[in-house]
Amino acid sequence: MITKIGIVAGEIWHYLDTHKKVKLSELISELGYSREVILMSVGWLAREGHIILEEEDSDFKVFLRR
Repeated sequence: MITKIGIVAGEIWHYLDTHKKVKLSELISELGYSREVILMSVGWLAREGHIILEEEDSDFKVFLRR
């Protein structure tokens, strides 16, 4: 499972590199993985300091830390 989370984290990083600032719900719908795997991967990236999360209404904006 940890390998899958790492692979998805890489896909999220590349998606954000292309799309800049996106809603978390967009990541979930666009990448085609379960919500749980996306959330674990986003958590991994956030913990490592690669992304920033901003709360917006009932969703979050996600973008790369530059």
